[in-house]
Amino acid sequence: LAAAQTKPKRGDIDTNLLDHYRLVKLAAENGAQLIVFPELSIMGYEREDAARLAFSENDTRLNHLKKLATENNITIIAGAPIQIESNLFLGEFCIAPNNEVSIYTKQFLHAGEEVYYQPSFDYNPMLKIQNELISCAICADIDNPKHPENAGKKNSSTYIASIFFSPKGIPQAHQSLQSYAYQYQMNVLMANFGGDSYGCPSGGRSAFWNNKGELIAQMEDSGSGLLLVEKQDAGWKSKILNT
Repeated sequence: LAAAQTKPKRGDIDTNLLDHYRLVKLAAENGAQLIVFPELSIMGYEREDAARLAFSENDTRLNHLKKLATENNITIIAGAPIQIESNLFLGEFCIAPNNEVSIYTKQFLHAGEEVYYQPSFDYNPMLKIQNELISCAICADIDNPKHPENAGKKNSSTYIASIFFSPKGIPQAHQSLQSYAYQYQMNVLMANFGGDSYGCPSGGRSAFWNNKGELIAQMEDSGSGLLLVEKQDAGWKSKILNT
């Protein structure tokens, strides 16, 4: 598994996608079967410009990510505002190696996001890689204990959170995710931005906890790169690549 810690250029979808391509290839070269990016990773965190920059369900701008997923046998989780009929969701595309794309939408919005986005429980796929059952979360989802509880009820073995948390908010995020890992016996992988987005600082520290709630690895509080974890008989092996 790989968590990508990125520094998106505001509103520059083409440049941000190029960065996604680079990190997907790097993750695959290091054996990852799944890579997760932070919240709204393709455009950077936005509210007011979300409708203008929104993706459709079958957006052609996803074509190269689909190609990379198939060629490298890797599942890609990348965030964007997603327009479905008349609703705009804060979501992410889960792109599988077989060209299938499922959509996850944020269930619990942060204060102020409801002006621009709709919350939804209707798009909540379970991903499967080998014997791992994987649930997704986006940012403020992790602030609501019902969200990981529901993942636990669905027998998720891994909980993957794409977030945009500030330096001030990261300690609480880590504490919450660690407690969820322990309480529900789920591995937890979290990806955060490693630089400013929406004119606000991000706290980095993308991390992974095993299903005993033990912190296996975390990145620095700034900068971009990959956190890679590999399941072995004796536990989890980790590696961090700063890019």
